[in-house]
Amino acid sequence: MPDTTASPVGLHRVLEPLGVLPQAAQRLDPRAELWPDEVRISVERLNLDAASYRQLAEAHDGDGEAVKQSVLRIVAERGKMQNPVTGSGGMLVGTVDEVGPDSPLGVAKGDRVATLVSLTLTPLQITDGLADWDGRSEQVPAKGHAILFARSIVAKLPDDLAPELSLAVMDVCGAPALTARVVRSYVDKGIKPVVSVIGGAGKSGSLSLAAARDAGAARTIGIVPFPAEAEKLDKAGLADAVALADARDPVALAKAVAAGLEEAGGAAGDRTGNAAGWQAGTADITVVCVDVPGCEHGAVLSTKAGGTVIFFSMATSFSAAALGAEGLAADVTMLVGNGYVPGHAEYALKLLRDEPGVRGLFERRLAED
Repeated sequence: MPDTTASPVGLHRVLEPLGVLPQAAQRLDPRAELWPDEVRISVERLNLDAASYRQLAEAHDGDGEAVKQSVLRIVAERGKMQNPVTGSGGMLVGTVDEVGPDSPLGVAKGDRVATLVSLTLTPLQITDGLADWDGRSEQVPAKGHAILFARSIVAKLPDDLAPELSLAVMDVCGAPALTARVVRSYVDKGIKPVVSVIGGAGKSGSLSLAAARDAGAARTIGIVPFPAEAEKLDKAGLADAVALADARDPVALAKAVAAGLEEAGGAAGDRTGNAAGWQAGTADITVVCVDVPGCEHGAVLSTKAGGTVIFFSMATSFSAAALGAEGLAADVTMLVGNGYVPGHAEYALKLLRDEPGVRGLFERRLAED
């Protein structure tokens, strides 16, 4: 057993620089030997977060082998999976291999689990060279081990869902839980809010639309960039209106949200956002679920004064959001979705089971990957 004192947040695994938390560290100690309050997971599959995978794929012009080698290099150098450009990671599924005698996580050897903490702070070692991954999807078959700390979060995989599906849902389970919490805070004040979800056809976006409706939103608007995604979201039936816009174009996005509300409410307007007499500030709540940078200003511009913007994208720039709101004289509350809300995994899985549209989008995405 290592001879240093364990920290419940993993400080004892930080190799460089000393004194920072594991997420901020440049290098972690991924050795398999456990401290008394740790758990070792035998890894089966990683799920790279969307922003990280997009950046890697674009940096290597879609060359899957080059993407694979980049992931292997990052993990070997850092002892964890943390994209140095986006700063983000993902999560994993696997089987509990060993549980330290002082671990409070409530799992036992042989349990199949999903980690609900980021790979950016999870000590990780890959042993198979990612031989079964072609580098062309966010989900990564892998062999190796990962370490969980006393303050980590882990969930047992449900028996009724494929592991790949559970992993995809749990990767973004913080988004619907926080969306529902914010919507309910409006409803509790007697306001049934209009909720716009940017990136509504994606994993976190589709769950957020379902959560907004479940929590009592008056109208839901899904914003997507391409007609094919609009068609998918239409068929899923999760939004009262679907509109097309490049979320990096603030005015186009604001017009699209206004047009979407007109569609949902019966006024004139078209899917491309060419609504007559549009005005900034249409949605009470805007949820940003895209994996590209530059969407902050449009999110702020399309949200009503006194409204709320929830950023779930790892591509979000705090300075762009803060300075953009200031420059637009926008009185909006901006929240950063931190990925954790009590009960978030259970709630996301419930939405998947209860909403055929959500499940259909997830299963189609997995099939395409």
